[in-house]
Amino acid sequence: MAVKPTRSQKKTIYDKKLCSFLSDYSQILVVHADNVGSNQLQSIRRGLRGDSVVLMGKNTMMKRSIKIHAEKSGNEAIKNLIPLLVGNVGLIFTKGDLKEVREEVGKYKVGAPARVGLVAPIDVVVPPGNTGLDPSQTSFFQVLNIATKINKGTVEIITPVEIIKKGDKVGSSEAALLSKLGIRPFSYGLVVLSVYDNGSVFSPEVLDLTEDDLMEKFAAGVSMVASISLAVSYPTLTAAPHAFINAYKNALGVAVATEYSFPQAEQVKEYLKDPSKFAAMLAPVAVADSGAAPSATAKVEEKKEEPEEESDDDMVLGLFD
Repeated sequence: MAVKPTRSQKKTIYDKKLCSFLSDYSQILVVHADNVGSNQLQSIRRGLRGDSVVLMGKNTMMKRSIKIHAEKSGNEAIKNLIPLLVGNVGLIFTKGDLKEVREEVGKYKVGAPARVGLVAPIDVVVPPGNTGLDPSQTSFFQVLNIATKINKGTVEIITPVEIIKKGDKVGSSEAALLSKLGIRPFSYGLVVLSVYDNGSVFSPEVLDLTEDDLMEKFAAGVSMVASISLAVSYPTLTAAPHAFINAYKNALGVAVATEYSFPQAEQVKEYLKDPSKFAAMLAPVAVADSGAAPSATAKVEEKKEEPEEESDDDMVLGLFD
C-alpha cells in the first residue's frame, strides 16, 4: 500500500514541478478557471499535449514557488506573474504559438444551466415559439412578465424576452423557467486573462494583431511624429520630406513673384505666362483616361473658353500641394 505524502511533502513536490516548468518554458498563459470541471480540464490537457502543460494550484503556493525560482535562477522578470495570480486562475506553459494555443483552449467549452445565485456572463433571451409546456405552467411566465398564449394545448411565447442581463445574479424563477425550457444559456471553459512572454506581460488581444494592423499603427505613429516636428520646427527624419517640399514651395513663390529664377522654377513661370501650354500638357492624360479622342466640338469649345484668371499663389499651390 502506497504511503500518502504529507502536506509538507506535497508542497515540496509542487515547488519542484512549478520551478521546473518555469525553467523549461518562457511562454505562459494565465487562465481563468471558474466553473470548469475536472473532466473538462482533462480534455483540455489532452488537447494541448505535446508542447503545452496545464498547471493548477493555490495562488499562495504558486506565488511562493515563483519567488523561490526567481531567487535561485536570478530571473527577476518571472515575478511579473505574481500580480496576475488573483482569483481562480491557472497557468498554461507552452512552447507553441501563443495564438494557436489560445484558440485550442477556446475549443473546450461546455454548456451549463443557469443556476441560482450565479452571475450571468451574457444576456439571456428566451426566444418566441411553442414551449411544449401545458397551460398549468403559465405561472412561471407571469412572474417574469413574459407574454404568452395557449396554442393547441401548450404555452407559446409571443415575443422574445430578455430575462437575465449580463452581470446580474440568476434568480430562482429564471433558473426554474430555463430548466423547464431545456435552455442551457451559459458555456464555460478556460479563459486567457494575460500572456507572459520572456518577461513581458500583455493582454491576449495583442495576439489578434496582424501585420496589417502593425503597419497601420506604425504609419499613424510616423505621421504623428512628422506633424509634431513640423509644428515645433524640430528636424526629424520623418518630417524631412515635408520640410524640403515646403522649402521648395517658398523658393518657387519667391521666383514667381520676382525676377529671381532657378531651373526647377522655369517651367512653372512659363506656364504662368502661357496657360495654354499647361492645358496642352494635360490633354493627352484626359484622352488616355477616357479611352477616346476628343471630338471636334469639344476642341472648338476649348478654344472659345478663356481660362479664368488665377493668382500666382493659387497656381503654385495647385501644382505642388
